[in-house]
Amino acid sequence: MGKTCLDCGEPLVGRADKKFCSDQCRNNYNNHLNSESTLMVRQINSVLRRNRRILNNLVPTEKSTVHKEKLSSLGFNFNYFTHIYTTQKGNTYRFVYEYGYLPLENDFYMLVVRDKKQ
Repeated sequence: MGKTCLDCGEPLVGRADKKFCSDQCRNNYNNHLNSESTLMVRQINSVLRRNRRILNNLVPTEKSTVHKEKLSSLGFNFNYFTHIYTTQKGNTYRFVYEYGYLPLENDFYMLVVRDKKQ
Protein backbone atom coordinates (compact mmCIF):
# COMPACT_ATOMS: atom_id res chain seq x y z
CA MET A 1 0.00 0.00 0.00
CA GLY A 2 1.40 3.41 -1.02
CA LYS A 3 1.68 6.52 1.05
CA THR A 4 -1.27 8.88 1.30
CA CYS A 5 -1.62 12.64 1.83
CA LEU A 6 -1.61 13.52 5.54
CA ASP A 7 -4.48 15.98 4.98
CA CYS A 8 -6.94 14.48 2.50
CA GLY A 9 -5.81 10.83 2.34
CA GLU A 10 -5.35 10.76 -1.44
CA PRO A 11 -2.54 8.52 -2.79
CA LEU A 12 0.76 10.35 -3.23
CA VAL A 13 2.62 10.38 -6.54
CA GLY A 14 6.19 11.60 -6.87
CA ARG A 15 9.05 11.81 -4.42
CA ALA A 16 9.43 9.08 -1.82
CA ASP A 17 9.47 11.59 1.07
CA LYS A 18 6.37 13.47 -0.10
CA LYS A 19 3.72 14.00 2.63
CA PHE A 20 1.03 16.06 0.87
CA CYS A 21 -0.58 15.94 -2.56
CA SER A 22 -0.71 19.75 -2.92
CA ASP A 23 0.28 23.05 -1.33
CA GLN A 24 -3.33 23.51 -0.25
CA CYS A 25 -3.31 20.21 1.69
CA ARG A 26 0.04 21.09 3.28
CA ASN A 27 -1.33 24.49 4.36
CA ASN A 28 -4.60 22.97 5.63
CA TYR A 29 -2.72 20.38 7.66
CA ASN A 30 -0.29 22.88 9.21
CA ASN A 31 -3.02 25.46 9.90
CA HIS A 32 -5.11 22.84 11.68
CA LEU A 33 -2.07 21.63 13.62
CA ASN A 34 -1.27 25.17 14.84
CA SER A 35 -4.82 26.41 15.36
CA GLU A 36 -5.28 25.19 18.97
CA SER A 37 -2.03 26.68 20.29
CA THR A 38 -2.53 29.84 18.24
CA LEU A 39 -6.01 30.27 19.69
CA MET A 40 -4.66 30.09 23.25
CA VAL A 41 -1.96 32.66 22.48
CA ARG A 42 -4.52 34.99 20.86
CA GLN A 43 -6.82 34.70 23.88
CA ILE A 44 -4.00 35.46 26.34
CA ASN A 45 -2.79 38.39 24.24
CA SER A 46 -6.34 39.72 24.13
CA VAL A 47 -6.57 39.67 27.95
CA LEU A 48 -3.16 41.36 28.26
CA ARG A 49 -4.17 44.08 25.76
CA ARG A 50 -7.42 44.70 27.66
CA ASN A 51 -5.54 44.88 30.99
CA ARG A 52 -3.03 47.32 29.48
CA ARG A 53 -5.78 49.49 27.99
CA ILE A 54 -7.57 49.65 31.38
CA LEU A 55 -4.39 50.62 33.22
CA ASN A 56 -3.52 53.17 30.52
CA ASN A 57 -6.90 54.87 31.01
CA LEU A 58 -6.54 54.92 34.81
CA VAL A 59 -2.99 56.29 35.07
CA PRO A 60 -3.22 59.92 33.90
CA THR A 61 0.33 60.82 34.98
CA GLU A 62 2.95 58.71 36.70
CA LYS A 63 0.80 57.03 39.34
CA SER A 64 -2.68 56.84 40.82
CA THR A 65 -4.71 54.82 43.30
CA VAL A 66 -7.81 52.84 42.41
CA HIS A 67 -10.10 50.35 44.17
CA LYS A 68 -10.10 46.71 43.11
CA GLU A 69 -13.83 46.90 42.36
CA LYS A 70 -13.22 49.64 39.77
CA LEU A 71 -10.61 47.51 38.00
CA SER A 72 -12.88 44.47 38.09
CA SER A 73 -15.89 46.40 36.79
CA LEU A 74 -13.82 47.48 33.78
CA GLY A 75 -12.93 43.85 33.02
CA PHE A 76 -9.41 43.76 34.45
CA ASN A 77 -8.14 40.19 34.89
CA PHE A 78 -5.70 39.95 37.81
CA ASN A 79 -4.45 36.52 36.67
CA TYR A 80 -2.69 37.87 33.58
CA PHE A 81 0.39 40.10 33.68
CA THR A 82 3.70 40.20 31.84
CA HIS A 83 6.19 40.36 34.71
CA ILE A 84 6.78 40.97 38.41
CA TYR A 85 9.05 43.62 39.90
CA THR A 86 10.09 43.59 43.57
CA THR A 87 11.49 46.83 45.00
CA GLN A 88 14.38 47.01 47.46
CA LYS A 89 11.76 47.65 50.18
CA GLY A 90 10.11 44.35 49.30
CA ASN A 91 7.01 45.71 47.49
CA THR A 92 5.95 43.42 44.66
CA TYR A 93 4.44 45.09 41.61
CA ARG A 94 2.78 43.11 38.85
CA PHE A 95 3.26 44.68 35.42
CA VAL A 96 1.28 44.57 32.21
CA TYR A 97 4.00 45.80 29.88
CA GLU A 98 4.87 49.30 31.16
CA TYR A 99 1.92 49.60 33.59
CA GLY A 100 2.30 48.24 37.10
CA TYR A 101 -0.02 47.74 40.05
CA LEU A 102 0.72 47.20 43.73
CA PRO A 103 -1.88 45.91 46.20
CA LEU A 104 -2.47 48.30 49.11
CA GLU A 105 -4.74 48.08 52.15
CA ASN A 106 -8.55 47.86 51.87
CA ASP A 107 -8.52 46.46 48.31
CA PHE A 108 -6.87 49.53 46.80
CA TYR A 109 -4.12 49.38 44.20
CA MET A 110 -1.32 51.82 43.44
CA LEU A 111 -1.02 52.11 39.65
CA VAL A 112 2.27 53.20 38.14
CA VAL A 113 3.72 53.63 34.68
CA ARG A 114 7.30 53.27 33.51
CA ASP A 115 8.51 55.31 30.53
CA LYS A 116 5.15 56.51 29.26
CA LYS A 117 6.74 57.60 25.97
CA GLN A 118 4.46 56.55 23.13
